[in-house]
Amino acid sequence: MSQRNRARRNTRKRPSEPLLDMGIRALAFAGMALFASLFMSASPVFGPAARTLQALLWLPLCLGLGLLAVHFLARRVAADSTDAAPQKVNVSRMPTDRQPSGKGIVPVRSTTTRSTGLRDAGTRSEQKQPSTLADAIPHQASRWSSEVFAAIEWRRFEAVVETLFAQAGFETRSQSHGADGGVDIWLHSKNAEGPISVVQCKHWQGKAVTVKEMREFLGVMVSKGVKRGTYATTSRYTADARAFALAHGINAQDGNGLLKLIAQRTPEQQARLLEVAYEGEYWKPTCARCGVKMTERTSGKDGSGFWGCMNFPRCKSRLPMRMA
Repeated sequence: MSQRNRARRNTRKRPSEPLLDMGIRALAFAGMALFASLFMSASPVFGPAARTLQALLWLPLCLGLGLLAVHFLARRVAADSTDAAPQKVNVSRMPTDRQPSGKGIVPVRSTTTRSTGLRDAGTRSEQKQPSTLADAIPHQASRWSSEVFAAIEWRRFEAVVETLFAQAGFETRSQSHGADGGVDIWLHSKNAEGPISVVQCKHWQGKAVTVKEMREFLGVMVSKGVKRGTYATTSRYTADARAFALAHGINAQDGNGLLKLIAQRTPEQQARLLEVAYEGEYWKPTCARCGVKMTERTSGKDGSGFWGCMNFPRCKSRLPMRMA
């Protein structure tokens, strides 16, 4: 087949872009009309017609530019949609030791084996079945430990802290999403009007809370008119942060401190706190802006996974995924 025939066949296969074609044609028509009007304006006979043609040039010019703008905008939206296309969780490719069941996950002890090819010896090597980031769901622990904090998402951690204060006799108030003004939980007392303390929660893994966060929290306490505050984190505090908190009456609770408080509760209260931690899809992060569970998405640029809001493109909140 000749190169000319191959070129014709490739041209036929190229997808059509009507908005781009019409925009280019409109601009080409405007250019030809402009050239013709300039040529005609020198003639005493066609001068009036040339001026009328020049006055109407804005119609095809605006039409062409508008069509090109709509074309490129549509391509941009399509590219963004591809970049944030939701990744459906396929049950058939979930790990065999983590199958969905109701609200939580029922652990099933099972392993995946593969033959090594030594048929006579019958030797088999156990291999862990690969899973996607969203499929690697942490199992539910039967008692409190740092593993619980590592398994749950930030909203479940806030709910645990709020329940912990409620068990201590406080009346609590919180909001699930939106701008909170630096306060995650308001604490009220039956013997006082208005809030008596505020709580800020940070579900951090590994990253230490610094004195910068303590200063910001003190500013929130002053702006809200409260003298008592609690900063709760699953992580730890730097030495400067602890010194600042002690000097300004901030109750700084790290992960170990929270576990000690939970250990002082009755077995029934500890069980209730564990139920709160593992409520619903405890491993899936909540969108801080919309208050809905985020969904697994795959980047169209590098194929990496991330958590994106279900309300995309209205909400473009996203969080990185942690490897299990």
